[in-house]
Order: sequence, then structure tokens, then C-alpha cells
Amino acid sequence: MSVIPIVSLNVGMPKVVPFQKKEVPTGIFKTPTDEALFLSYINLDGDGQGDLAHHGGREKAVCVYPYEHYPFWEKELAQPLVYGAFGENLTTQGLVETEVCIGDIFEWGQAVVQVSQPRQPCYKLTLRHGVPDMLLKVQQTGYTGFYFRVLREGMVSRNDGLSLVQRHPQQITIAFANRIMHQDKENTEGMNQILAVQELSSNWRATFQKRLAGIETDTRERLTGEV
Repeated sequence: MSVIPIVSLNVGMPKVVPFQKKEVPTGIFKTPTDEALFLSYINLDGDGQGDLAHHGGREKAVCVYPYEHYPFWEKELAQPLVYGAFGENLTTQGLVETEVCIGDIFEWGQAVVQVSQPRQPCYKLTLRHGVPDMLLKVQQTGYTGFYFRVLREGMVSRNDGLSLVQRHPQQITIAFANRIMHQDKENTEGMNQILAVQELSSNWRATFQKRLAGIETDTRERLTGEV
């Protein structure tokens, strides 16, 4: 079984920073570490989220972002980027959205993790990079990254890498889920295909179920930070 390299393992505790004439708590500022860390069902040791209503928790315990997108963003932003620039815990090489599927299971050190949903970009990316439409750029490109839930806790490190244990049989990719969520919003068949994946996070499941019922989720808080 081939091992998928982890380019960087990044953690950081929340801090309060100014944004649009107010102060907001955020855990988007992560720092690379070479230490072995304990991965619980909730998060990595030394890591935390500033907004637990929208980040973290059992279904979003680990945020993953492909290293493959870094050159694109460095060109787009006209500046070099440090690992963890997208608030991700894992900067990986070889796990892009067009190939990773919801429900895929990986072994990571002593832990076992499973893909639960795409990462849904929020205004904290604008806060981090100072680009007003940064989160919309991430959404439009589909370069979102994704989340792991933890199926088995254990010690993990950057050097362990990720080993694919099981490919989900329905093979609903992160890229497909992103397209149905953000672009092809009227695609009923696509929504039902995604909902058929039992391992889909409850948050994304609720959003699609509401949409099928004719109820569109209010995204103002995610996009702007305003309630």
C-alpha cells in the first residue's frame, strides 16, 4: 500500500484578531510541527477552533489541504505562502479533490480517519489573507480541501503519512460534492447521489435536505461574519 506524504502537520490554538471593526476568535493561524501528537475524536493536541459552531467537532476533527494548490495561490496572491496558510492541519501531496471521495478511510500512525465532507470556506480566509473575495475564489476554483472524522484515536506525526485502507464504493468525490453545493444547486439527482453516502457529515446532509425541500441555507455568517 503506497503511503501518501504529509508535507506539513500544522496546529494552533485560537486567538482573537480584529476584523471589520470588531474582534473575532479564530483558529486559522496554524504553525507546522514535527512533533508526534495525540489525535482524539475531536482534534489534535495543541490545536483548536475559535468558532465551534462552524468548525471542529467530531465530523471536522482534521482539516486537510492539498499541497498541489499552493503554487496556484502563490501566483494568485503574488506572495509566498507558509504551510498552514489555509488553516489546514494537514498539507498533503497526492490527495486532491477530484480523486478523494466522501467515506474514504485512511490509516495515519496509530489513528484511523475518514473523509466526511469538503471544507466549506468562510470569511476567516479573507481575514487571514486580506483579500475580500478570497473565500469566493476558493469556492469557485474547487480548491477547498476537506475534513476527516476520527474512527480510531492515536498518536500521529507528519512522518507517518496516510495509507488508504478503504475506497468508498459510491466514489462521490469532494470535487463533485463542491460542484453540487456551490454551482449546480438545482441538480436534484446530484444531491440525492451525495445523500446516499451514509458517511456524509450531518451538516452537509442537512443543507442538501433543506435545499431539496425548497429551503436555502442562510450563508451570510459564513461569507461575511455577520449574523
